[in-house]
Amino acid sequence: MSEIIDGLTPALFWRCFAEISAIPRPSGHEEKIARFVLDRARELGLSARQDSCGNVVVKKPASHGKDGVRSICLQAHLDMVCEKNADKVHDFLREPIELVRRGGVLMANGTTLGADNGIGVATCLAIMEERSLQHGALEFLFTIEEETGLRGAKNLDPALVESTMLLNLDSEEEGALYVGCAGGRDTLGKWAASREEVPAGMSAVRLTLRGLKGGHSGLEIDKGLGNAIKLLNRAVLRLSEMGGRLSSIDGGNMRNAIPRECGALMYLPDGTLEKAEALVATLDATFREELACIDPEVALIISRQDVPGEGTVLDHTLQNRICKAIAALPSGVQHMSADILGLVETSTNVSVINTTETGIELVTSQRSSSPSRLDEVVETVRAILELSGASVEVSEGYPGWKPNLASPILNLAIQCYRKLYGKDPEVKAIHAGLECGIIGERIPGMDMISFGPTMEGVHSPDEKVYIDSVGNYWDFVLAVLKSAE
Repeated sequence: MSEIIDGLTPALFWRCFAEISAIPRPSGHEEKIARFVLDRARELGLSARQDSCGNVVVKKPASHGKDGVRSICLQAHLDMVCEKNADKVHDFLREPIELVRRGGVLMANGTTLGADNGIGVATCLAIMEERSLQHGALEFLFTIEEETGLRGAKNLDPALVESTMLLNLDSEEEGALYVGCAGGRDTLGKWAASREEVPAGMSAVRLTLRGLKGGHSGLEIDKGLGNAIKLLNRAVLRLSEMGGRLSSIDGGNMRNAIPRECGALMYLPDGTLEKAEALVATLDATFREELACIDPEVALIISRQDVPGEGTVLDHTLQNRICKAIAALPSGVQHMSADILGLVETSTNVSVINTTETGIELVTSQRSSSPSRLDEVVETVRAILELSGASVEVSEGYPGWKPNLASPILNLAIQCYRKLYGKDPEVKAIHAGLECGIIGERIPGMDMISFGPTMEGVHSPDEKVYIDSVGNYWDFVLAVLKSAE
């Protein structure tokens, strides 16, 4: 892996990034990366603690002449989203991420890169190690399970952190300083299984929807990306009109990602396969036309399927309820902000569907910077699911983060950016959940901003980080630490 990062600057940062890329760190399995951070801190002679939840804090003393400077906390999350292409064989629990360098970007080979939030973790590790930097006392907060419910931040022991200023290193646009974020909740619908044997005179087919880019269901919800579950359901509905019966449907992997792939096993009346193939070909062309500018590789495929033994299908009424519910569910931008131009205020995403032994489960995700609008969209989704006969669970969710344009750390960052680049950064809010909202609740009065280098395609195998942008981001981080008083 060293040859991939050879010649990249800052060299220490990229070495740290390569090191953590070799350590499996799916959400809920951060033990190895947490141990790596603790061991590295002790090797460097720095104090380190871990709370009962698994979050880690490392402390680095002030450099010479900076003892009177107020302490700053740099914060990143240890886990990463684990997505891969269908044809990629990769065990995220055991195998390292395979880095790939393509011109000015760094990617992974068929999987997510983990720059979200490996960039932040590598930044902290490199600053922990570099002795020549000028800064006041520093704390490095590494949280767990950010991608699957922000569990680390929600259970953070406030006594672990002494700083009153925090740099969250988990944003994805160079030159932007984020000072607010959306809150969010997940809404889960479950339909209890009601199955019967496959009626006589029917043959199995496999429907597959693939080729979509996918992406972050907050940051990229406004791009018009295809949703594999919603698209495949359109085909299932049309085949149902021909007498097709649904046996199983599975798609999506992460609650906070736009699903890239979805598949269904159906049974069709004998003699209708040719008609079904023509219908699928028409829908495939329709999807390609609809998504030509954003998801041109979309593909809907039907194939004969040999099913060993006697299969089962969903009860006809249940099948109809589920498919109609998916069709009715909103998915995408619901409201734009009236306060900040171009900011998505409220959205919802149909995220994951799975066939289980007990029935069908559908996960959806709602976000909004308006608490009342968040309640509204959650109730819309809940109502549709309940009307279709599903039992519904709504998660506790996470709070938004209200902007504070008078923030001292924000003003310091703006001054540093202006000195470095001769222009002002953009001050923005983000349509995604940041740990800042929860940290602000856990540690009242914490003064925070969030920023990072330019990344694209996070939460998908197209995830990439722009190498030159990382250099600019690194210089900016060091300037803020040096200028703090």
